[in-house]
Formats: sequence, structure tokens, C-alpha cells
Amino acid sequence: MSLASHLDELQRKHGDIEREIDDAMNHPSVDDLEIVNLKRRKLALKDAIEKLRAHPTTH
Repeated sequence: MSLASHLDELQRKHGDIEREIDDAMNHPSVDDLEIVNLKRRKLALKDAIEKLRAHPTTH
């Protein structure tokens, strides 16, 4: 997988999780722990994206 396609995939997943968080926050029946877990996954994806952008040749 090329770097560009890998970054695109990570960004797509990041956006998907962001939408999941928005949906979850609009439903009062959603557990706060679920929202926290989604936010952690989103942050991990953001970190991976930033790492690839900062050091594209090491991955």
C-alpha cells in the first residue's frame, strides 16, 4: 500500500469515527464510556496520521 493511499485510509477512518462520535453524542442513551473509547480511537488515528506525515520514509 502506498503512503498516500494509507494516509487516505487513515483519514477516512478518522472521519468515520468523528461521525460516530457526533451521532453518539446526539443520543442520550449512549454510554459515556463508549464515547470516550471512540475519542481514544480517533486520537490514535490522528497520531498515526501525524506520524506518517512527519516521517513518511520510515514507514
